[in-house]
Amino acid sequence: MCGRYSLTSSLSELAQRFEFDGDRDDFRPRYNVSPTQQVLTVVGGEPRRAGFMRWGLIPSWSKDGPSSRPLINARAETVAEKPSFRDSLKRRRCLVLADGFYEWQKVGDAKRPMRVTMRTGEPFAFAGLWSKWTDSEGISISSCAVITTAANDLLTPIHHRMPVILSEEVEDLWLDTALDDSQTLTQFLEPYPEDALEAYEVSPLVNSASNDIPEVTAPLPQLPI
Repeated sequence: MCGRYSLTSSLSELAQRFEFDGDRDDFRPRYNVSPTQQVLTVVGGEPRRAGFMRWGLIPSWSKDGPSSRPLINARAETVAEKPSFRDSLKRRRCLVLADGFYEWQKVGDAKRPMRVTMRTGEPFAFAGLWSKWTDSEGISISSCAVITTAANDLLTPIHHRMPVILSEEVEDLWLDTALDDSQTLTQFLEPYPEDALEAYEVSPLVNSASNDIPEVTAPLPQLPI
């Protein structure tokens, strides 16, 4: 699964990389993003549009709205079939921007927090789905989920799942609203090549979502052998 991530890149870097208008005053670096928080996403159009959505998809037909269990992840293997996600897969796809994500590696009875990033350190995009839910008073909430897939060889010793990271050349297709063939779309939902990623242990500070601080992204000092 993917339950925590970071986005510490500058807004100007993100705007250039993902081709959206970078004139926003509501953006700040995030070191420990957690479910139900507002996250930066990009949707298709001419030009592309960036905005914040609640992390935890609320289907438009939900009776419980934001009080329902947050759907933070969608499995690539079943996303085209699940009622909560299949319509969004065809019509409402987005990029969820990140520059690292966290997984917890079980070691005996303990769990070690690990951060996974690009070897280059550059930002990237998770394959996301979004929806808009509206209450009886006409107040709307836009929300999103991150699609996950089987772990690649780098992640397998840490966790059996990983978020789908889209390659740059696939991002345009993912955001193309004219593309609505589920079979074609699910072909993009593959594990990212392990040689492009690196993983390192970080401080247990990341275990608490309240610790949204730079220290949680720093590599844990290695003890001498």
